[in-house]
Amino acid sequence: MFPVFQYPPLRLITQNSLSSMCLKLTFSRPVAFAQIWKSWFSSHSLLGKKNIILMGPPGAGKTTTGRIVGQKLDCPVIDIDDDVLETTWNMSVSQKLQDVGYEEFLEEEGKALLKFSASGSVISLSGSNPMHAAGMQHIKKNGIIVYLDVPTSVIMSRLKSKQMDRIVGLSPGVSLKDVLQFRKQFYKRWFDIRVLCGGDVAAEVVAEKVLDAVKRYQDSELETFISTRSSRSGRSTEEDSNKFYFSDVVIQGLALDGGLFVPERGLPKFTAEEWQGLIEATYVERAQVILERCIHPADIPASRLAEIVETAYGENFSCSKVAPVRHLAGNQFLLELFHGPTASFKDFALQLMPHLFAYCIPRSCNYLILVATSGDTGSAVLDGFSRLHDTDKQRIALMNFFPEDGVSPIQKSQMIGCQKENAWSVGVKSDFDFCQTAIKQIFTNSDFTGFLTVEYGTALAAANSINWARLLPQIVYHASAYLDLVHQGIISFGSPVDICIPTGNFGNILAAFYAKMMGIPIRKCICASNENNVLTEFIRTGVYDLRGRKLISSFSPAVDILKSSNLERYLHLIANEDGQLVTQLFNQLENQGHFQLQKDLLGKLQQDLVAGWCSDEDCLAAIHSVYSTTGYILDTHTAVAKVVADRLQDRTCPIIISSTAHYSKFAPAILRALRIAEINQNPLSQLHLLSSYSALPPIHWGLLETLKKTGNGDHQVCAADMSVLMSHIETLIQNHFMKVF
Repeated sequence: MFPVFQYPPLRLITQNSLSSMCLKLTFSRPVAFAQIWKSWFSSHSLLGKKNIILMGPPGAGKTTTGRIVGQKLDCPVIDIDDDVLETTWNMSVSQKLQDVGYEEFLEEEGKALLKFSASGSVISLSGSNPMHAAGMQHIKKNGIIVYLDVPTSVIMSRLKSKQMDRIVGLSPGVSLKDVLQFRKQFYKRWFDIRVLCGGDVAAEVVAEKVLDAVKRYQDSELETFISTRSSRSGRSTEEDSNKFYFSDVVIQGLALDGGLFVPERGLPKFTAEEWQGLIEATYVERAQVILERCIHPADIPASRLAEIVETAYGENFSCSKVAPVRHLAGNQFLLELFHGPTASFKDFALQLMPHLFAYCIPRSCNYLILVATSGDTGSAVLDGFSRLHDTDKQRIALMNFFPEDGVSPIQKSQMIGCQKENAWSVGVKSDFDFCQTAIKQIFTNSDFTGFLTVEYGTALAAANSINWARLLPQIVYHASAYLDLVHQGIISFGSPVDICIPTGNFGNILAAFYAKMMGIPIRKCICASNENNVLTEFIRTGVYDLRGRKLISSFSPAVDILKSSNLERYLHLIANEDGQLVTQLFNQLENQGHFQLQKDLLGKLQQDLVAGWCSDEDCLAAIHSVYSTTGYILDTHTAVAKVVADRLQDRTCPIIISSTAHYSKFAPAILRALRIAEINQNPLSQLHLLSSYSALPPIHWGLLETLKKTGNGDHQVCAADMSVLMSHIETLIQNHFMKVF
């Protein structure tokens, strides 16, 4: 196997560069990967001495595709079944299988593969080759394995039409579907790149996709990231000297100029056929496919990424569908995003991101994750990082800042109960905007970050939605929700839907817009605010105005936000990546408390977004109304979205409302909405009372267990003072990491 070095060495840091490079601690992915595959390209051939190896189930079109690829590259084409196995055995493959049986056939097939060698060729494997580990390890040494991923229903139809009944593993009592499903685990283990192949895609098109995928695999230098505050024509000196890859932005979080990282060449586009090929897929399978296209294998190999995704969305989610879509009423559907361990949509990113982060960081440095939360992020990030392997937890610590009086009692209990020996929750006597702004300022304080690096060998990283690895997993569930509606027969692929999302920091709704850019037919993204309706006013008028505005505590605290960080990414996109304009706008917001969009940009924005807001009174009324008519309890944030959806939808297409949290987290407000006169102040008692209603969905199991085990333990509280926050950070580092001498 070609060596791909996971952990690159630290860049040399000189005394003169300490204030910039040392503090940045960018660990670019290794150049070894790119150098190894440079040999794939020359002026004459894509291959050089390497092989392109096509893998997939029987009926995937490997042989036909291989011949076309070989013709395009003017290189030898080898079909393992016809040119290796039948030549070696001097009989047909089907006859061999009939003679020796399933297990012996796999062993004989593997032995033949071990004796086989080729270079500069296109090789089409048999459908069962990947089930022999030693044979696959041998053939993988000299090539790149391309997985032709065809929907199971398409394969079954093809095999039926060809009357192929001699399939390895097929026997009485074992269906063809079972055989195909069983084999997927082996295909996922070996492939380097995946090519999605729909039912009606011509072999010529598949061959082109194979060549494009191989080129992408080799040309990893193109998948770089830029800051929202730099432009293509005006890159900063720092950006000119360094390229940022996925692994870099996961580690660094925030760009040095204060901007947010975005893909320089945009997000990948899926064809309609490719999306339709995922209609039958599980949530985990959809996540793997989408993330593979967004994360280059030079950063995280596909096989390792698959393991990470399976871990992130496994038994820790209480629903096997992970993010199910439920019909609410009329043309409204709920995307339930609360089945993770901490009962909010934040789990989708924060069950995945810690594993991505742990893979990308070098072993030679410690990392402290800084988090600011308006409620749900804190417990989600604490839970996510607590699930890392012990060796990873020894070098990754976490500090969570939250507004002491700005979260629900149950949210606070969760954050306190989720504290670990390497992770603290600190209540700040201020609001979320202060916490978020403070973290941004700490990241750009080169004196402080440099001191932590030199004194403790520790770098800072962000796990808030400003980190690209937080935003990326959210794209998956918006795409998956649409595919579920197609799978359920509610719509046909290509029919539009609207999406309504309770929005404060703009990350969740931005992810929906990104899904639209990637090919999901979303018509309008509806932004739902509570009484902190700065986003609603901005979308309606183009004026972002914080002058004289004070944060209002509401029953939906996760959207009690005035400064929406991810809005910067969206404005960078619609401004044609004009980093200078973005810098100007957000500097004006920081210094003067407001900015106004140009008329043309406002026009673009209003083509994508619609906005409305909801009072606390209307929020509680919606919870009561929905429960009375359906027996379903909305949480306060989902109720905000429901009210806004009712007001703004035109009912010409389905609308998917993001149900971002479980109602259990906001028990006092829910009990008030249900018109319970006397409410016990104990969170556990509140949940037991809600449980007695036997409503849908049931009380969240993970939340109930957390409260049973931990109660309301101790936590630290600090003043809204930057120096105090920095002192807490240093104390955690001192307690967890060894000092550098």
